[in-house]
Amino acid sequence: MLKAFKKHIENSFSELLSNHFIIACSGGLDSMVLTDLCQQAQLQFSLAHCNFRLRGKDSNGDENFVREHGENLGVVVYVTHFDTIGYVNQHKVSVQMAARKLRYTWFEQLLVKHNIPYVLTAHHANDNVETFLINLSRGTGIDGLTGIPAKTANLRRPLLPFTRQELESYADEQKLKWREDASNADTKYLRNKIRLEIIPKLNELHPTFSDNFKNTLHYLNQTETIASAYLQKLKDELFIEIDGRFEISIHKLNELSPLSTYLFGLFNEFGFKELENLETLLDGLSGKQLVSSTHVLVKNRDVLLLSPIDKKEEEEQEFLINESLVELNHPLSLKFSIVPERYNNSLEEIFIQKNTLKFPLVIRKWKKGDYFYPIGLNRKKKLSKFFKDEKVNVLSKDEIWLLCSNEQIVWVIGMRADHRFRVENSTEEILKIEMT
Repeated sequence: MLKAFKKHIENSFSELLSNHFIIACSGGLDSMVLTDLCQQAQLQFSLAHCNFRLRGKDSNGDENFVREHGENLGVVVYVTHFDTIGYVNQHKVSVQMAARKLRYTWFEQLLVKHNIPYVLTAHHANDNVETFLINLSRGTGIDGLTGIPAKTANLRRPLLPFTRQELESYADEQKLKWREDASNADTKYLRNKIRLEIIPKLNELHPTFSDNFKNTLHYLNQTETIASAYLQKLKDELFIEIDGRFEISIHKLNELSPLSTYLFGLFNEFGFKELENLETLLDGLSGKQLVSSTHVLVKNRDVLLLSPIDKKEEEEQEFLINESLVELNHPLSLKFSIVPERYNNSLEEIFIQKNTLKFPLVIRKWKKGDYFYPIGLNRKKKLSKFFKDEKVNVLSKDEIWLLCSNEQIVWVIGMRADHRFRVENSTEEILKIEMT
């Protein structure tokens, strides 16, 4: 196995030959085999161990075992402790999800702190089978059936071609020691149930199941590569970027068949995975929207508008402008000046009779129920109706700022001034406000 491992590193993980890296080491069989293989291959590494404080003395025993092993090898051992149960209670997630989030976040911090490029985990071929079956049981597309990736940005998994049986045989040959986690035998956990009950049955049905699965995974990855390339080409054609968001023609989407499959492929990376909701949106009323954890998708007449969610707190803030202010740089750029005469208002500049204003002025986003008196109209109009008449799409509305005086709208910035603040008496001070 050592010979095969060295060849695999040279062919697929050559970056590990010249870079120091970290091995995630629990003290179990898999990570101890990975550590020994890297040591035998004369690679340069440190160890990182997470004590999740879930198994009392056994957790501390794992930590001491890894520390001692690192000392025997003469390598640095990084150790951290987690209040895993506290995290579970706070975030309402499973123990497995909590442990995963905690350890990978810590790994990222270690890499940055010590300027190390990669973390290696000991996932192997059997883990791939388990992940495949878990995703299959829950329902998934092809992306959930392509297995655990061998490489991501900072993660490397060089044991994926090797089975658990191969790791056990290697450990026996090398007389390696490792720690057993009793929870690995508890079939109340889905992954353990698949490992201990389902996979042995599959091996009974087909003695070559492991090799067959590797081949299937290889073919699925090839198919996924082709499908991803085609979907990316389709996105480049359909997703038209305008002012930081995408417009997608509903007519062109409806031409795709099978529609639901294309919708999933095009929008799932943005967090939209419910096909029924996506199809309903295409036939919904203008203004109907779907919201994911990262994006909002809105129907606006004959297009869909896809925009990232702006989580900046300033969206809910108000910004005050004192009478002495000459120039504003945030949240947008405005310049204030007293001028001897007025000219016609434009989208970028307006002229106000200053004595009609009450300072401090306020800049804020629009709210439901807002109204103003558009200059030239001289009658009250709801801002929502004004936006509709001006054909402002749903997402663009949320990016428009208002300049207000004493809770009255002075200027829908970049669009229209309010009639109530127009210049009537040229003998009074005239305030020019312009976008810069």
